[in-house]
Amino acid sequence: QVQLVESGGGLVQAGGSLRVSCAASGLTFSSYAMAWFRQAPGKDRELVAAISRGGGYTDYADSVKGRFTMSRDNAKNTVYLQMSSLKPDDTAVYYCATGGPWQPLPTTPHSVKYWGQGTQVTVSS
Repeated sequence: QVQLVESGGGLVQAGGSLRVSCAASGLTFSSYAMAWFRQAPGKDRELVAAISRGGGYTDYADSVKGRFTMSRDNAKNTVYLQMSSLKPDDTAVYYCATGGPWQPLPTTPHSVKYWGQGTQVTVSS
């Protein structure tokens, strides 16, 4: 079955950088658009970034534009989220997600079929 496993979360100071990764298995990875969502305590899960199947198109939440970069390596079945200029407001559990084969970019939680288990990112002030 489809499995998404995130890694790379941790504690970082404000202004710092961090890269989280998501390794996918049980699927033909290049057929799946992918996304990163996040959820802070007491808040709804929200889109951070999404990437097309080939990696040529990306979409970002306004709150992270210019600071975060999403990429993918289809040879390694892995997506990445490079986070820079981190702020305490970026503190959340970060989830890897996909909507299924040949589906549009999963930009809302309703459009997600598969979720990873999440990785905690904490930004201290």
